[in-house]
Amino acid sequence: MDEAAIVLVAVTGTVALFIILPGMILHYITLWRRQKTLQPDDERMLEDLWRSAKAMERRIESLEALLDKTEADAPRRPPRPTRSTLED
Repeated sequence: MDEAAIVLVAVTGTVALFIILPGMILHYITLWRRQKTLQPDDERMLEDLWRSAKAMERRIESLEALLDKTEADAPRRPPRPTRSTLED
């Protein structure tokens, strides 16, 4: 190789190592930090899910209360006889 090509390779390598590589690293670190926070759409979706979960919790509690009340009012049935699935 002639001297100009060696200088070109050395300059290109130095620029890539000390300018381009740190720039890429900082770029992806910035993207990573930005993704750690919730976006407004994510916050809205999370709030909707929270409201839905609270509504379902209230419904489940109402159903449990109704079932407890009907179980207390209903007469007790004798337990079913257990059957063996294997023939002796």
